[in-house]
Amino acid sequence: MNLLYILLQVAAPTAEQIQQKRDSVREGAKHMIALAKENPSDFWQIFVDKATQFGLKVLAALLIFVIGIFLIRWVKSILKRVFDKRNTEPTIASFVTSFTSISMTVLLVVISISTLGVDTTSLAALLAAGGLAIGMALSGTVQNFAGGLMLLAFKPFKAGDLVEAQGVLGKVIEVNITVTKILTPDNRVVILPNGALSNGVINNYNGRPLRRIEWLVSVSYGVDAEACKKAILAIVNSDERVLQEDTDMTALYQELNLKNYQLSTVNYQLDAIPAPFVALKSLNANDITFVVRAWVRADDYWDVFFGLQERFYTELPPQGFTFAYPHVNVTMLNK
Repeated sequence: MNLLYILLQVAAPTAEQIQQKRDSVREGAKHMIALAKENPSDFWQIFVDKATQFGLKVLAALLIFVIGIFLIRWVKSILKRVFDKRNTEPTIASFVTSFTSISMTVLLVVISISTLGVDTTSLAALLAAGGLAIGMALSGTVQNFAGGLMLLAFKPFKAGDLVEAQGVLGKVIEVNITVTKILTPDNRVVILPNGALSNGVINNYNGRPLRRIEWLVSVSYGVDAEACKKAILAIVNSDERVLQEDTDMTALYQELNLKNYQLSTVNYQLDAIPAPFVALKSLNANDITFVVRAWVRADDYWDVFFGLQERFYTELPPQGFTFAYPHVNVTMLNK
């Protein structure tokens, strides 16, 4: 606030300065009137000279303004071609183009006014003070704006990705310069400010084209562990959506439309897919737990997860691998 006050003080003329300018105008007017009365020919000569000088300044200011307008349009067209060629995010392209256009327009107006002989020091100070005041009033918006630039530049997610951030899980439906809109599974639209979003933890479930699924399958004590592992593995391998260790990685990444995956700066690729895996994880109070892991395409994750989970439940018990549940055995003794 102190800086803003100082800028306003510098920009605003004092009462003494205003009075001096008024006196100067009065004196000049009196001098011209006296000259017109005493020597009309000299008066008109001076008037014509001054008018000519001012007219030339006006023409120069108009010429500078017209050339400046064409220059601004030329710069905007160049920026548009560059952004289109590089497939830049539309929001970033629009912001940079608008910001450049506005900045150049303000500079052009100041130059044009100064060409007329007007002192632009006060105008520049007023613009600086106004910009500072607006920035302070919109500090939260500026933070969200900066966060939006970070998100659009580094792209931790894109429209269509399933993300979890700021305690919200859902599909990203829009990313703009200040906020991000997320559609939750129960069809609510949650609007998150980009400032907090860019500074928080973002869990992008679609950040990689391949994902590993993990299940925990608990069965009763007494089952044949090796036979149970083989039965679980047979169920997993019977699903064609589960990727195997002999998967052709080149064909897979081409299918996923990942161009130049071997040279990608983002580590999308795996050298090979690990085979589906089953192991005894823990011995619990009432059951034993097997951990099951398999790799799938990211788009198949939930369908495979829920589909195989249901198959474990329906296909394992008929093979003698029953599921445990908390129970109490009571033995009655007759005496």
